[in-house]
Amino acid sequence: MQAGTGKGSARMRKNFSPHCFLFLMLISLGSHKLDAAGGAACGSYLSEDGLTKGECKEAYVNAKDKASLQSGAQIYMNYCLGCHSLKYARYKKVSEDLEIPFDLFQQNLIFGDQKMGDLIQVGMDPKEAKEWFGNAPPDLTLEAGLRGADWIYTYLTSFYVDESRPLGVNNKVYENVGMPHVLIDMQGIARSVCRDMPLIAENGGIKQDPLTGEQLSFQKCGFLEVDEGTGSMSNEDFDQAMLDLTNFLAYMTDPLKTERETIGTYTLLYLFIFTMLSYLLYREFKKDLH
Repeated sequence: MQAGTGKGSARMRKNFSPHCFLFLMLISLGSHKLDAAGGAACGSYLSEDGLTKGECKEAYVNAKDKASLQSGAQIYMNYCLGCHSLKYARYKKVSEDLEIPFDLFQQNLIFGDQKMGDLIQVGMDPKEAKEWFGNAPPDLTLEAGLRGADWIYTYLTSFYVDESRPLGVNNKVYENVGMPHVLIDMQGIARSVCRDMPLIAENGGIKQDPLTGEQLSFQKCGFLEVDEGTGSMSNEDFDQAMLDLTNFLAYMTDPLKTERETIGTYTLLYLFIFTMLSYLLYREFKKDLH
């Protein structure tokens, strides 16, 4: 028995034109988007308005923002590279992608006898690191792909003083983390505090005392506040610096993102033009058949 010889099959072949193929191809490409992971939940982090808990702040990363990437690279090399390697990347590649001249990169962002062609490694012994911190600090080349840019940004801005911890600090996103707050001189001393929050009625308004008319409130704890004058940056400047650092780590996870998106755009444009030409040719062939 032969398949596809009936009228229904012929009608199907007649109605299936090349532009249907283009539509299906675009659907397929859209479903395989290669962006970084959506990210993990953000622990006990409390939003500034106190309405959401465990939801990460949004990090606006942009692989084309060279100034942001350069700032993030500077922060990483000065504050993070002592413990966290980027062992799947080379200094030379980072310098080229971020448009930093080799001599300037060598003088200001390499602090040992490493060469520009070397992988970005750390000199810390993993065994000693495990004794000091409980675990060896992880490599961060692919961290943004694992946890997401939002998680990293929220984590970097969520350290606070906790005298009960061995290193004197804790983190709202990663509770009982074994990492010191190496950016404390930039941010300042952050503390977990309580604030008076208004009681919300079922209708969405603020509850009031039926006798006095005063608004009712309750204490909610878990907000982060920085002691004024304890850091070298304002809160806004520190947040921007952490966005730059997050942007740099997102770039490290996918260093070819800009090139990939450019090639993808031209590829889709080529396929669109090719499909249109194929459709016109198909129409000419169809005329000859009749």
